[in-house]
Amino acid sequence: MRRSVTAGVLGALLGSGALLVGCSPAYTGGDTTCSNFLKADESAQRAAVGKLIKDERDREASNLEITGTRIAVQAYCQTAGTPDSKIKQAPHL
Repeated sequence: MRRSVTAGVLGALLGSGALLVGCSPAYTGGDTTCSNFLKADESAQRAAVGKLIKDERDREASNLEITGTRIAVQAYCQTAGTPDSKIKQAPHL
């Protein structure tokens, strides 16, 4: 009996975790919208920018590249970009 209760609790936790992951916006590198980018925390922004750089240059980005590009994308999205603009449209090195 104890084993079935434990299995049931574990299944419920895994299922709720899958729902939470499924509800988060997708950060797909350069195709991430400005709206999603600006709503994201710094870690997710860095991940999106890192993927953008990797997709464009076919290599991993350095921390300096990610930081500089993240700041440039933030500035673009807050000024010239629209909520639907893609972050790859931001001027960056």
